[in-house]
Amino acid sequence: MDSVLLLERVAVISLFMFFTPLLFLQEMGVEGRLRLVMESALTARDRVGVQDFVLLENYTSEAAFIENLRRRFKESLIYLFNVCSYNTYRSMRTERKDQCILISGESGAGKTEASKKILLYYAVTCPAHDRMAALGDRLLQSNPVLEAFGNAKTLRNDNSSRFGKYMDVQFDFRGAPVGSHILNYLLEKSRVVHQNHGERNFHIFYQLLDGGEEDLLKRLDLERNPQNYQYLVKGNCPRVSSINDKNDWKAVMKALPIIGFTEEEVQELLNIIASVLHLGNTQFGEGEDGETHITTETQIRNLTRLLGVDGSALREALTHKKLIAKGEEMISPLNFEQAGSARDALAKAVYGRTFTWLVEKINQSLALKDEVYNSSKGSSVIGLLDIYGFEVLQHNSFEQFCINYCNEKLQQLFIELTLRSEQEEYETEGIAWETVQYFDNKIICDLIEEKHKGIISILDEECLRPGEACDISFLEKMEDTLGGHPHFITHKLANGKTRRIMSREEFRLLHYAGEVNYNVSGFLDKNNDSLYRNLKEVMCQSSNQIVRQCFRKEEVIDQKRPEMAATQFKNSLMKLMEILISKEPSYVRCIKPNDAKQPGRFDEVLVRHQVKYLGLMENLRVRRAGFAYRRRFEAFLQRYKPLCPETWPNWHGRLADGVSTLVNHLGYKPEEYKLGRSKIFIRFPKTLFTTEDALEAKNNPWLKFLYFSCVGYNTCWYVSYIVIVIQSAWRGMKARRRAKRRRQAAELIRRFIKGFIYRHEEYCPENEYFLDHVRYSFLKKLRKNLPKSVLDKSWPTPPPSLIEASEHLRWLHMQNMMRKYCRRIQPEWRKQMEQKVVASEIFKDQKDSYPQSVGKLFLGTRLENEQINLKVIQTLGNDKVQYGVPVTKYDRRGFKARPRQLLLTSSFAVLVDRTKIKQRIDYPALRGESGVKGSKRDLCLPQGDVVLHCDHVIEAVTKFAMMSGRTNHVNISLGSIRFALARGKEGIVDFIRGSELKVAKGKRGHLLVVSQG
Repeated sequence: MDSVLLLERVAVISLFMFFTPLLFLQEMGVEGRLRLVMESALTARDRVGVQDFVLLENYTSEAAFIENLRRRFKESLIYLFNVCSYNTYRSMRTERKDQCILISGESGAGKTEASKKILLYYAVTCPAHDRMAALGDRLLQSNPVLEAFGNAKTLRNDNSSRFGKYMDVQFDFRGAPVGSHILNYLLEKSRVVHQNHGERNFHIFYQLLDGGEEDLLKRLDLERNPQNYQYLVKGNCPRVSSINDKNDWKAVMKALPIIGFTEEEVQELLNIIASVLHLGNTQFGEGEDGETHITTETQIRNLTRLLGVDGSALREALTHKKLIAKGEEMISPLNFEQAGSARDALAKAVYGRTFTWLVEKINQSLALKDEVYNSSKGSSVIGLLDIYGFEVLQHNSFEQFCINYCNEKLQQLFIELTLRSEQEEYETEGIAWETVQYFDNKIICDLIEEKHKGIISILDEECLRPGEACDISFLEKMEDTLGGHPHFITHKLANGKTRRIMSREEFRLLHYAGEVNYNVSGFLDKNNDSLYRNLKEVMCQSSNQIVRQCFRKEEVIDQKRPEMAATQFKNSLMKLMEILISKEPSYVRCIKPNDAKQPGRFDEVLVRHQVKYLGLMENLRVRRAGFAYRRRFEAFLQRYKPLCPETWPNWHGRLADGVSTLVNHLGYKPEEYKLGRSKIFIRFPKTLFTTEDALEAKNNPWLKFLYFSCVGYNTCWYVSYIVIVIQSAWRGMKARRRAKRRRQAAELIRRFIKGFIYRHEEYCPENEYFLDHVRYSFLKKLRKNLPKSVLDKSWPTPPPSLIEASEHLRWLHMQNMMRKYCRRIQPEWRKQMEQKVVASEIFKDQKDSYPQSVGKLFLGTRLENEQINLKVIQTLGNDKVQYGVPVTKYDRRGFKARPRQLLLTSSFAVLVDRTKIKQRIDYPALRGESGVKGSKRDLCLPQGDVVLHCDHVIEAVTKFAMMSGRTNHVNISLGSIRFALARGKEGIVDFIRGSELKVAKGKRGHLLVVSQG
């Protein structure tokens, strides 16, 4: 892993300077440009710091780390996330490995902006046609929609993502995006009903009120003033100078149709958003007897209309709860506080589930539609994780607990993947692996997630425990269970010094990044996340299609209690870890330089806090446990070859020998470096810096000579002389290049003519170039003129030397087209085609009416179950009827027409007369079938002297032959057919054509069948 990848794979530091233009690397096409930037920075490290933090001399010092960040920030040389985007895409294309980019940082550090820039990079730079361009548009347009419904203004950030997001972008074998899928985690639903002072609810509420048309607001019965809605006034921040709600509303309304939302879905979605506001304005009162009732009938009418529910049922559900005990339902009235809680729980459930539906709808729009791409092994995936960073607030609650648990798991994954990547590279290069000592935070993850003993298990037990469970009892249960754990502290378990700064309602976890105090207030309610059963029943009956999809009837019918919120988050986090561990990771660490959003200001206290809680020092220490610097032989030799006379100006031997010669001349000690199979590994940054200083000293005398020659001697003559020397050297070089191109062109023409003369000879040096050119031209022509369908039999004429190869390519291409065609065939159509093929083998050129039957589809059966007598079905038992058709039977006893039903099972066929089975024909005992040509009313003879008249003879005979396995024994004739009778006798049926259908006794005791036509 060279130093460019080194930085990307470990910790890409991205400081976002608000209102300051960011420095982007525009020319990303050549890796050499990136290497040049990094290597040139090494010479100026005292002024601008080192770009790769692994090269820090004092890598264990946090002060040195912060100082290096300050220098990079001051010079606007922060290593930005689009470098990470380029290299993950390059690795995916060249190595064919799935990649993922993990973006983390505290609120306001720029995670959302980073993810948008990465998606924009892929949408703009990846190859694409019209369909891919449409996918790119939908991918980009999903951002404003998700931000409107999932982002909000907080104290730290005006556009803070209040949910975690993981997005997979799938690329085909050409590197073009063909599909995408989004997973969302832990939406902050509590924000719907409560916001801290100075914060806002989700953007969509303010966008609707500020940007919605008058007719729309009138239909939704809304007013423009956010202060009129209880769910929007608690933060006391209706307007934000940096947010234009009206323009954002236009962007969302423009994006929804592009993503694939219909007008009806948009209307129903806005109905839900408006219903949440009306739900917040629903007020309760208490009667003289203490019963709770709703005092705002207008809001109930609006909710009834917008949600499409029954008003009386909703009113009842908001003031009463339904309990089920021992199979009996009981209705219990709610007190004033419980009714308010039920209302808020409904608002959170409706909004949270609508957001999940919204993500699923976007996934349907971004899903990979083409089955060929979907099943292709050449497709690859780049995952993008925009997740909350470690949070330490003044008041840390359930949300911060889940967020920090997520970061513990990501840190554990980072250490595991980093060590695994290092070990794989060492093994590939043949260098002995050295054991790395590091802090394993598995002990903290187990403290939180361990079954029966972890915090989440204890929390679930308290929520399910009968009796009066509360947050304090949860805290006491943790003290009893986890009292001796080294990373768990409460006020009761702490020493005197710690008790003075901890509340009695708090517990402290010693995370990998530092200590965090969590207040247990609200833990049980947020983990329960419960909604009364009767409220769910009301929502299930909604005429709003979105609401109905969000509240399934199965949820009400199912008596099993749903998983708690923390357990759901833990399980989804486990699945996320499985996804990430299967991919090659890259990391973007976002650091906010100041809270004031001012350009050029570097707040050291704030930056140090973020470095600590991002775990960057621990990550750097793990990464520096081995070799600090590694570079491929050719790159290392190309840069430092001027330092050794034996390697300058060019080295013509093996690269490994050249690097060995160079480092020996530089005086590297054995403990300072190792040579792998394709890379040199340097252990100490000091060794690299010494080499860089030597290179700078080597180059400086020539630069000083030119400088002082032009500046120190102020003479036009000397300047003119230098100009003439440079001009003559340049002209000479251009002339030599032109002469070289002419010689090459003449040699090329000579070889081509000579090859044409010897083109009929065996492959030899004289004709090899010409024949290779002919083959290449044919293959290039073939690529442009390949048949587009299996019916296209055209093929370019190959040259004599490629006849055999051309036939092989033609066969391969035809097989490939047939495989693609077969993949697209649905199972029902495949079965239909198989039957048609058998019918063709039996009746083609044998029966006059067959061509007219080709276009008609065979049915699964001509008799429904209701048309078959129940006694017959019971008599058949386990042998299910596979096909049934009404027929008319003729036999030798009177030759009367008798209506019958021919039923085919998997092992035998039966003739049924109403409720009785008249005849059973076992397939193994069957010798053959006979059919007669004629009009559409054909006749067929299954066995003995039984003649069956059927209107669908081709379909019936085909199915009979396939089920019996006798497709090769069908006899179609207009002459005579012999068949075996009992006691060794033989019977004969004569078939002739006539004006009308007739079955009668013929000459010599034969059975005569006259068919029309």
